[in-house]
Amino acid sequence: MTLAQAFLEALESLAGNKMRSGLTVLGIVIGVAAVIAMLAIGNGAEQSITGSITSIGTNLLFVFRGNMQEGGPGGPRTVAFERPLTLADADALADPLAAPSVLMVAPALQTSGTITFGGESTSTTIMGVVPEESEISNLILTEGEFINEEHVLGYASVVVLGPETADNLFGHHDGVVGDTVRIEGQPFRVIGVLESRGGSMFGSQDNQAFVPFSTAQARLTGRKAHNEVDIITVQAISAEAVPTASEEISQILRQRHRTPIGEDDFTIFTQEQFLSTFSTITGILTIFLGGIAGISLLVGGIGIMNIMLVSVTERTREIGLRKALGARRRDILIQFLTESSVLSLVGGIIGILFGWLISFLVGWIATASGTAFTPIVGIDAVMLATLFSAAVGLFFGIYPANRAAALEPVEALRYE
Repeated sequence: MTLAQAFLEALESLAGNKMRSGLTVLGIVIGVAAVIAMLAIGNGAEQSITGSITSIGTNLLFVFRGNMQEGGPGGPRTVAFERPLTLADADALADPLAAPSVLMVAPALQTSGTITFGGESTSTTIMGVVPEESEISNLILTEGEFINEEHVLGYASVVVLGPETADNLFGHHDGVVGDTVRIEGQPFRVIGVLESRGGSMFGSQDNQAFVPFSTAQARLTGRKAHNEVDIITVQAISAEAVPTASEEISQILRQRHRTPIGEDDFTIFTQEQFLSTFSTITGILTIFLGGIAGISLLVGGIGIMNIMLVSVTERTREIGLRKALGARRRDILIQFLTESSVLSLVGGIIGILFGWLISFLVGWIATASGTAFTPIVGIDAVMLATLFSAAVGLFFGIYPANRAAALEPVEALRYE
């Protein structure tokens, strides 16, 4: 028996019991569709997160107070007489003679607070920033202007809102420039609204409010006396200069803080470190989701085996007649393996289309809800699902096929 003959006979046999064949295929369809959709969602999440991080450049470094590096089993190390980061530290990092690899420096204060407008209120992250923050972080405004030097020098009560924050307060994020909101009960005039950027390593970039650094010092954080800052964002002259810039920053802060070697009281993170961390996390998440979906495919394979065993029992006399007419053991084996493989492949093809449809619907719903997320159906996921479904059909078809091929012709013909 040739493979073409086996294929045609398999189609004829499966068509003879359309309902049972359809229900068997359904198990594979669900399994393959789940694998495709889960991998697409995982890949889309990874691209969304890494895209948000890289959108502000790969030549950024973030300096935090405290040593947040791993300290072995005890966790992050603690340093005696830990000194906070200050404006003087930021000025020292901006010195081109001491740090020639540093292009720009932007110190910032960070706190959380409640913003109200009319009867609406929202809790958000409030950043006290300098004008350089806009260029370093690549902030784009949809309307209005960003904080400038006059606002900082004049302790101006102005605020730039993220689009999500504006939506929460006004119900929209256009045409709000000039309105007055209250931050912790104090009036602030809206001078600009940022373009949507999604999430980042510090949370949602859309649910933020930016005020002048001096205003945040004096009226929102109460840390003016010591000129403390929470984070210093540093832009290196190029992505290739990031390691050199990191070393220059470390040397300057060690000298200023007089910390012993190995006992830094600050932590420097780079964009590459964030990208690596998030890629690892999303990669594990994708594998986890794919593994869960694979269980559905395994269940579908068990369904194929059960149906094929039932088919062997129902067609015992047919098998005996074929053997009596000269069919060899190999012919019977090929026939039943072909039937299980056809079931699996048909289910795989339909499952791929169904999985793509699910991914499309998830992306459409995310876009409609204002979330910048697009599931990505990769060719690797399609190939994996196809090969896995074919392997499932072959694997779970071997036992029923062997059972059919092992039947004795005389006994099979006598079967009722």
